[in-house]
Amino acid sequence: MLWTLTAIPLLALLYLRMQRRRHQLALRYGSLGLVRQASGRSVGARRHIPAILFLVGLTVLFIALARPQMVVGLPKVEGIVILAFDVSGSMAAEDFEPNRLEAAKAVAIDFVSRQPSTVEIGVVAFSESGLSVQIPSADQAAVIEAIQRLKPERGTSLANGIVASLNTIANLTGQTPITGFEGAQVPAPLNATPEVSADQSSVIVLLTDGENNMDPDPLAAAEFAAERGVRIHTIAIGSTEGIQLTVNGFTVFTQVDEAALRQIAEITEGTYFNAQDAEDLHEIYESIEPRLRVEREETEVTAIFAGVSILLLLAGGALSLLWFSRVP
Repeated sequence: MLWTLTAIPLLALLYLRMQRRRHQLALRYGSLGLVRQASGRSVGARRHIPAILFLVGLTVLFIALARPQMVVGLPKVEGIVILAFDVSGSMAAEDFEPNRLEAAKAVAIDFVSRQPSTVEIGVVAFSESGLSVQIPSADQAAVIEAIQRLKPERGTSLANGIVASLNTIANLTGQTPITGFEGAQVPAPLNATPEVSADQSSVIVLLTDGENNMDPDPLAAAEFAAERGVRIHTIAIGSTEGIQLTVNGFTVFTQVDEAALRQIAEITEGTYFNAQDAEDLHEIYESIEPRLRVEREETEVTAIFAGVSILLLLAGGALSLLWFSRVP
């Protein structure tokens, strides 16, 4: 399409020829001084401005036809979000409606449904060990289905939840999985690894209602996350003082280890939250959004060139009508 630019010199030559003929006619039928006197004003070089605008506008329009591209910075909301659920037995407590786990699932599903397609969401469940139940995906229906399948299990190991989340991210981004943490399951390799940029923002949302009561050390797992640039937002459900709850006919004592959850968040530059009811959970998830980042990529800018060309053509036509009552 750039060959159309060869028409611009031809149009310029045609315009110069028309000006030469106009000048010859003026010499043949009267002096230029008489013409200026009859018109009452001298147009001078101003008569060429509309024509120049037209030629420049056509040049830009012909370039637009070639669908030009350029590297521009585009703001994008994208990244990997791992929703790590504590599925210990105390999550069946009914101080949330209908219980802690169901309330957490409902709010998480709402969070998933509000994310753009550029955000991939995975689901990890942890109790005595960590298990990836849904690899990060932009398929919101699959993610929601994985969340709905979660059921209360037994103990609480925050470290295994963190490591399982990190290994899920590593499997997607091509990083080396973390080994040596007992009970942390490494997800099986994917058949086709999606293309994920090295600087993609990754976040773990760790939701728990109890204190860590199993090895390994969750703070050591948080250090792994910090080294890999993965933020961990920790959400505590329940009382920091401790409370006795009846779960499936058994009386259990559960207490949020606020100090540990705060440290995990601080180590990874995440945020600690405490949810006392389902409404608090909604507000917390509203504040947890993937980061907006500017990505430089090659983008077609045809619309910009076309818009500029139209403005130039309109300006040329308006000036010609205003000054000479005709279009050049």
